[in-house]
Amino acid sequence: MKVTKNPWNISYFDRYSFGVLIAIELLMSFTFLGYIHISPISVTIAYLPILVAGCLFGSLQSVIIAFIFGLSSMYKASASYVMPSDAVFSPLLSGSPISSLFLSIGIRMIFGLLVGIAFTSVRKRKHYRIWIGVISAIAPKIHSLLVYTTMGILFPELGYNYSSAFHWNLNNTVFTIICVIVVELLWAIYQSDTIQNIKCYIDQSINNPYASGKMNLFFTAFEFFMLCMAIFAAIYFSERGYYMLKWHGIEVSNVISADLLLLQIQFLISLFSLNIISVILLVAIYKYMSYKEYKGEIDELTGIMGRRMFLYHCDKAQKTNHTDLEKTGWFLFVDADYFKSINDTFGHPTGDKVLKSIAINLQNTFGEYGKVGRIGGDEFAVIIEKTMSEQELKQRLEQFLNVISDTLPNRKVSCSIGAYQFVFPQDVKHLLSETDDVLYKAKENGRACYVTKTYTPNE
Repeated sequence: MKVTKNPWNISYFDRYSFGVLIAIELLMSFTFLGYIHISPISVTIAYLPILVAGCLFGSLQSVIIAFIFGLSSMYKASASYVMPSDAVFSPLLSGSPISSLFLSIGIRMIFGLLVGIAFTSVRKRKHYRIWIGVISAIAPKIHSLLVYTTMGILFPELGYNYSSAFHWNLNNTVFTIICVIVVELLWAIYQSDTIQNIKCYIDQSINNPYASGKMNLFFTAFEFFMLCMAIFAAIYFSERGYYMLKWHGIEVSNVISADLLLLQIQFLISLFSLNIISVILLVAIYKYMSYKEYKGEIDELTGIMGRRMFLYHCDKAQKTNHTDLEKTGWFLFVDADYFKSINDTFGHPTGDKVLKSIAINLQNTFGEYGKVGRIGGDEFAVIIEKTMSEQELKQRLEQFLNVISDTLPNRKVSCSIGAYQFVFPQDVKHLLSETDDVLYKAKENGRACYVTKTYTPNE
């Protein structure tokens, strides 16, 4: 089954996973989750998502995560209370905006690019798992080397240079171990059979006729509601914060106000990131469950729709085309002739071969005009939703009968076909009844033929 991909040429599951990774990066950058402070250890792990993106997806994704990480670090460095070594990352405080932008964002994007290229270059190697560990282990030092070298060039007064990256302490050891464990573990989980099965279902959910467009509207409305709640919460705590400071006699200067505003926005982004993760997971779960239901309705032998799904689609087609009162379609019943005799004479595997041949050729003949379903043991149905003349229909039916006749080498295979023309919208039960009558006439005519009944306005 063909899977539609997004413009980045990655699957829908990968797109959802990447969205979660972006939200996690924001959450780690703006909360304590991105930092480990256990004396004497103080480790920044906020750029772990860069390594994960490079390992799981590629260079483009790792560069995007790196850009977000750089933007976040630049934002936090703009507070008045940061150390001088951190202030150089802020274009507002460093005195050299262009240099700070390059240091905060440019260097991080270069790091993301290098990480993505490194993971991509070893992806097809024999011992890829070992290479994942190696790249994950040296990545922190590469990041430090890029940052310190750039700081030494752009801000030499701070006393940093490339040699600062080669200092090793307990923090470096802990972070190296964390990088290797996290990246290796996530890669193993992502490649597991369970995740790949979920990925397959979500990627193919684009072909699910049970999927409702209203659910997309619901998820959009839900995310908008959650965003509004996050904004209201941030505004509330902001007002209470100012009130509390004044109550205790603390004068709120412009500098303090600016720092409080930075913290409030940081709090809002954290809440929004949680909302994004929640919505993405809800969408993914919905698509997985609905496609799982869809797969359960697919006829296992022939690969086409089962009875329940086919009738559901027919009913949906009537509602979809209800605005054009002059649009006509065709409903077909296709019954394999003497199928029980074929099973009894040649065995069930041969009978299965006949059913598969009928299903495949019905799909090839009418698939681009409508849908095909298996509604019984040797009974098939077709709904043609595009306008088709009776002459063209007959030509296609002749073609179909000719093709399936050669399915078995020592016996001619044939079908009885009833075709009923109708005008949208039409009650599905009426279609079944009328088409069944037409099929009965085809059987009365000796089988191995088709009978059509065209729509008349006074019907």
